[in-house]
Amino acid sequence: MPGTVPRRQVVAWCTWDWGSAAFNAVMTTFIFTVYLTGAVGKDLPGSISATSWLSWAMAAAGLVVAVLAPVLGGRSDAAGRRRFSLAVWSAVVTVCTAGCFFVRDEYQYLWLGLLLLAVGTVAFELANVPYYAMLRQVSTPETIGRVSGIGWACGYFGGIVLLLLCNFGFIAGDGPTRGFLDVPTEGGLNIRLVAVFAAVWFGVCALPVLFVVPELPPDGTAHRRGIVGAYRELFATIGSLWREDRNVVWFLVSSAVFRDGLAATFTFGAVLAHSVYGMSESTVLLFGVAANVVAALGAVIAGRFDDRIGPKPVIVTCLVGMLFAGTVLLFVRGEAMFWIFGLMLTVFVGPAQSSARSMLARMTVPGREGQMFGLYQTTGRAASFLGPALFGLFVWAFGTDRAGIGGIIVVLALGLLLLTRVRPARDRALA
Repeated sequence: MPGTVPRRQVVAWCTWDWGSAAFNAVMTTFIFTVYLTGAVGKDLPGSISATSWLSWAMAAAGLVVAVLAPVLGGRSDAAGRRRFSLAVWSAVVTVCTAGCFFVRDEYQYLWLGLLLLAVGTVAFELANVPYYAMLRQVSTPETIGRVSGIGWACGYFGGIVLLLLCNFGFIAGDGPTRGFLDVPTEGGLNIRLVAVFAAVWFGVCALPVLFVVPELPPDGTAHRRGIVGAYRELFATIGSLWREDRNVVWFLVSSAVFRDGLAATFTFGAVLAHSVYGMSESTVLLFGVAANVVAALGAVIAGRFDDRIGPKPVIVTCLVGMLFAGTVLLFVRGEAMFWIFGLMLTVFVGPAQSSARSMLARMTVPGREGQMFGLYQTTGRAASFLGPALFGLFVWAFGTDRAGIGGIIVVLALGLLLLTRVRPARDRALA
């Protein structure tokens, strides 16, 4: 690894993170899934709700990712085709997002919407594998935490800008036309145009990394092993990790658990803000923007501590802070208290996510980043049921949405407990 990395490569790499908000914020979190389960699936016949169909479609997508991610990551490492792999999966995400324009607000179109979201989710998660693997290419051992934090912050800030543009341009207001663009709502046109806007946003932002960050040379083994050989090598890698470096195995398991808790914080935050703490829908949107801002700033600031003291202390500090804020939220009431402790909770999310990414990059043998981040995606998907399941279980057991916070606290605490078995990461590029 050279002593410095050209700044334009870092900027190009972070631009992909900036653009990724088009899919994970607009399509799968705040706008299109709400449209799909609400307007599109409102009159769906039968006893199964559109929300249930959506959850099953996302679960199926997660299973596909879990099976494919480590193998495809390893093959892209060996073939020297990380950039090509990122280009292909980014293109699939863009096409699926744009295709959502054809999903009208009639229940017959629900299946098309679910298919496009599921395929787009698979492609997006698989695109993250070579993208994460490039982290070491655009950083040095002294700056890897900082670069990871800046990239994650770009994702949050990109989400803020894009959500505001979508809201005020296509959604805000009442009546037959919405937003300052006066887009008709008939047939769900305003939301369908949001999908097109998101597709263009992501497609354009995905281009710089494909042209600026250089490709690594192949190691000459990809053509000899094929798909079956890739799976054989994957199982051999898992076995050798367990025998020789259980530190990495424990980190993959612990990070899968606490990352699910981090995801649940944002997934259910809006629901809790409205149903428990009395926020109006417009105020919830403002809180979402503020939460993204503080999470982004936290990721940038923590990135410097990551490089100075290592990623594990950063993650531990963030998880402890989240446990404290979450416990307080279990007992306080009112909108003001949610603003204070809700933002305290979210300020730790960005740093924990960013440092988890940099920690695995430091622990990985050079040249095997794609395979390891494939495992990272796989283990994350394998544990992705924990947060939603425990949230729902606590709500059911105690009869109130507020109790769902307890479920998230349990997931974060379990992840923290498992993380204590992991020794602080050292950058293997320096070994």
